[in-house]
Amino acid sequence: MTAKPVNTDVRLRHGRVSLALSFFVQGVAFALLVTRIPAIQDRYGISDALLPAFLAAVPVLAGVGSVLTERIVARVRPRTVLRWSQPLVLLALLGVAAGDQVWQLIAALSAFGLSVGALDASMNMLGVRLQRAYGRSIMLGFHATYSLGGIAGASLAWAGAHWDLSLLLSYLPVVVVLLPAALVGSHWYTGAETDTKSGTRIPGEPAATTPGKSVAFKALLPLCLVMTFAYIGDSTVSNWSAKYLQDVLGSSEEVATVPYNAYMVTTLLGRAAGDFGVRRFGPVAVVRFGSLLAAAGFAVVALAPGAWVGILGFTMLGLGLCVLVPQCFAAAGRMFPEASDAAVARLNIFNYVGFLIGSPLVGALGDVWSYRGAMLVPMLMILVTLVYARSFADGTARYGGGHDRSRTADVG
Repeated sequence: MTAKPVNTDVRLRHGRVSLALSFFVQGVAFALLVTRIPAIQDRYGISDALLPAFLAAVPVLAGVGSVLTERIVARVRPRTVLRWSQPLVLLALLGVAAGDQVWQLIAALSAFGLSVGALDASMNMLGVRLQRAYGRSIMLGFHATYSLGGIAGASLAWAGAHWDLSLLLSYLPVVVVLLPAALVGSHWYTGAETDTKSGTRIPGEPAATTPGKSVAFKALLPLCLVMTFAYIGDSTVSNWSAKYLQDVLGSSEEVATVPYNAYMVTTLLGRAAGDFGVRRFGPVAVVRFGSLLAAAGFAVVALAPGAWVGILGFTMLGLGLCVLVPQCFAAAGRMFPEASDAAVARLNIFNYVGFLIGSPLVGALGDVWSYRGAMLVPMLMILVTLVYARSFADGTARYGGGHDRSRTADVG
């Protein structure tokens, strides 16, 4: 039996920390962009009629970036894509703040969208590989650091708006700190197939693509639908929670800011604890519980008699929805162990599909029907997830014991 290299566990730990840092940096960057949209609109003189086109361009281009990443990782390692796409995201964010002409905004947002797609795909590719190497659920922890970064970014954006700082003054210090941190951290990404000191193959790190292996979209489709439904729910909260509380439930402007903050905090808490739930009860049970809790949250929001009951519903949504997306990526990796990079890249596209559908869908239903009724539509979509819960079944690992068959085969 071949002995495992002494430094492999240390390398995996370093890889886990460095990848968590990458998720955190991405959370900060994305939150800084989306929470300062009014300031960006004012800086470039974008009309309300044109603003939706600019906002839609980012997820569309991110989807293109994810598709391109699938092709790129057939030739280079995902860690290489991640190493260079993250600095590009930060520099594109700075470009949004530095320009003053509409064409400059278009160029910066285009670079941001394409690099975000590559970044999201490659981060989750490495997360799936690391989870396989560990032989237990760790994927939710990475997404928890993303949520933490989102809270930090939104807080920094609030400070910039509160102190009436220009976009450049708001973004520049963040980029100056995070860009070198991301570059230094990228040194420990564990995307290589072999240990650099011993030359021994690292458990759970398959080649980016195994010849002859492909992803059957029909098999991946249930996960794609769940990913779409989860992001429709998420975009409903991010785009409509404040308006719903103020216009439908009659809250003050200050109280209307509470639901999204509560949602982000409970998303962080749910993801931080979620890996323990997966290890104890398995991914299928966690996905079912999360789906039921999220659906109940939408029901509470739709039926809420007042603002604080509505906030309770949005809090339940955070705890329920937060487990679905990380488990989609983890399930795709288990479903296609020899083509996990391609599976993750394709699944990642539906992140942006859900984001594009969610906000216009709720807005249109609210206008022609009612906003209370509109909240029931994402609720029904989330309930459909229960039909596909078996797609999350773990066929390669017994999480409770931390044992992974593929890992045994690698070191045996």
